[in-house]
Amino acid sequence: MTVGASTSNTYQEYFGKEHQLFRKALREFVKKEITPNVTEWEEAGEYPRKLYEKMADLGYLGVGIPENLGGAGGDVFTAIVFNEEMVRCGSTGLVSSIASFGIALPPIVIHGTPTQHEKFVKPVLAGKRMSALGITEPSGGSDVANLKTTAVRDGDHYVVNGSKTFITTGVRAEQLTCAVRTGGEGAHGISFLVIEKDTPGYKVGRALKKMGWWASDTAEIYFDNCRVPVENRIGEENKGFYIIMENFQMERLMLCVMANTTAQLALEESIKYAKSREVFGKRLNGFQVTRHKLVDMATLVEASREFTYRVAAKMNAGVDQLKEVSMAKNFACQVSDKATYDAVQIFGGYGFMRETLVERLYRDNRILSIGGGTTEIMKEIISGYVI
Repeated sequence: MTVGASTSNTYQEYFGKEHQLFRKALREFVKKEITPNVTEWEEAGEYPRKLYEKMADLGYLGVGIPENLGGAGGDVFTAIVFNEEMVRCGSTGLVSSIASFGIALPPIVIHGTPTQHEKFVKPVLAGKRMSALGITEPSGGSDVANLKTTAVRDGDHYVVNGSKTFITTGVRAEQLTCAVRTGGEGAHGISFLVIEKDTPGYKVGRALKKMGWWASDTAEIYFDNCRVPVENRIGEENKGFYIIMENFQMERLMLCVMANTTAQLALEESIKYAKSREVFGKRLNGFQVTRHKLVDMATLVEASREFTYRVAAKMNAGVDQLKEVSMAKNFACQVSDKATYDAVQIFGGYGFMRETLVERLYRDNRILSIGGGTTEIMKEIISGYVI
């Protein structure tokens, strides 16, 4: 069973010829260059920089970025294809690290100046720099409006003090698209600065060890009187909260895609195992309880993927989908929670072994309902629309 195997009409509706050609090329690249090495990179806690550079050379880091900025262009569904095919390597941690440009660059692309595009966008797309997004702080992740890192204006610079945590690609990134407090308390006092790693006072703390996403470096970052040029500010001063909210919609959509593809992989692995594993004199798929479990998994994956695509189509058309993408994220994560849990159950003891893909899917999946806004925050957003 493959992604979209029973959704040919759906694929014709959402994905055109260019999408399919891109999917085919990227799938071959992942199969050849990434999948055979995933276990090694997981154990090492990072992937080689040369992979990042190679993907840049092939234009894969520029998905969704305008061509005049050095990107590869494409729409929302191009980004979906990228994430679906990358996740099929079996390591969402590796994907989240490589694709950190997808959350770090859009604020600069959309709100930056031509000079900022030259300095902070094009080198990343060329593979010469890595970028990360710095929002979450030790004092709280989801409570974005009350972030504590300060940036005090001093002539042509901001003096930045504070810290960030759980920063994906934070260890290796040469630049950080960073949310800081330039004004008073609350949402209306936040701005965005691009802070470069070689800025005096910028310190990368320990690489955080995680339950999952092993191939993704995750860091704590500290700022001690970092002097950041005012020209590094993205957009207007004290308008950063709106950029954060804008950025979150696409991030949440891609987390839906990650969750759906994780669930799909769990289903595929479970089907293969059920067809080959013999117990009590017959194969696992000969037991009704197993077949029904697989049917339930397949039904939920199908429903979640279609919901995600529908939301994506509206976003692609410029329709605000804050409520719907929040619903889709929660639903997709519930589906991947169940699919990965059931996959491990079907595998039994083997599902608990690190040699099996379903074990990694199970632990990698857990972050999806936390990152990009927790399930509880999504429900608060949704409640504002429906109650």
